[in-house]
Amino acid sequence: MESSMKRVMIVDALNMYFRAYIVDPSLSTNGQPIGGLKGFLKILQKLSRDLKPDMVVICWDGPGGSLKRRQIVKEYKLGRKPIRLNRETNLSENEELENKVWQQTRLLDYLNQLPVVQYMFPEIEADDVIAYVAQSAQFAGWEKIIVSSDKDFLQLCDEETVLFRPIQKKVHNRNNVVEEYGIHPKNFAIARAIAGDKSDNLKGISGAGLPTIKKRLPFLEKNKEFSLREIIEYCQGFRADDKRRPKFYEAVTTNEDIIRVNYRLMQLYNPSLSRQTQNKIEYGLTNFAYDYNRTEFIKMMSADGFGTFNWTDLYAIMNRISVDKPLH
Repeated sequence: MESSMKRVMIVDALNMYFRAYIVDPSLSTNGQPIGGLKGFLKILQKLSRDLKPDMVVICWDGPGGSLKRRQIVKEYKLGRKPIRLNRETNLSENEELENKVWQQTRLLDYLNQLPVVQYMFPEIEADDVIAYVAQSAQFAGWEKIIVSSDKDFLQLCDEETVLFRPIQKKVHNRNNVVEEYGIHPKNFAIARAIAGDKSDNLKGISGAGLPTIKKRLPFLEKNKEFSLREIIEYCQGFRADDKRRPKFYEAVTTNEDIIRVNYRLMQLYNPSLSRQTQNKIEYGLTNFAYDYNRTEFIKMMSADGFGTFNWTDLYAIMNRISVDKPLH
């Protein structure tokens, strides 16, 4: 991904941590699972080597998830299965949980030794922080690369912002989102609101997946943001007594309330953040010190029984960021 623009890499941290935790079989020298911690750092090294960012911003889901979204829909994200290793260990269920939490907590300490900005706010989801950072005036004229497997971030793709989905090994930009889905990023949130999202326990319109939405609402591919009212009026334009009228249009018009609530939860164009939190994010970007404590980072790995691994590229990239101080 060569570009003359400065580049910020914005990481959906919990998404990346869980991926590493599940798939990386690494054990410490004392035999404890350490794949979430070590795997995250290995992925960070590869991403930094491949994407060559001038700055890295790592965003975590805060304790308690999104309070604002749960106040709107109390069932939001309920029923998700707990994250478990995909292999057998010598740990009990409680020990495995303790180990998983320890790895994540310890990872925060490791990242604090690197010149990367790290955000976590109580009862605020990473999605909103990522969306705010990507749209911050601090990065006007920069290339923003959001790293996450979450499709919700497709709505943020524009002339400067792309989504890299590591599991799919695919970079999404504004143009290929339209080509693949027939839906412009400006309208992706409303399309997702109609379709719903099972992973977040948000019921959509029955039978209304993205391919159906593309077919029945072809105008959503335009570089224009359409409102729910315009979509409802379009659907109402098909005569109810016409037997050839697809059921989709009636389903949309009779479930306007569901779509409206889903949109409030799913849209990231206006992140669900208080002014106070926005100010904290801006202050963090403006005043970040870019400190890099390589010696402490290495000491921590030794103490945690990392074993051998070549971190040369990570050290070099972090040193460059620390020296360049891109926002100063």
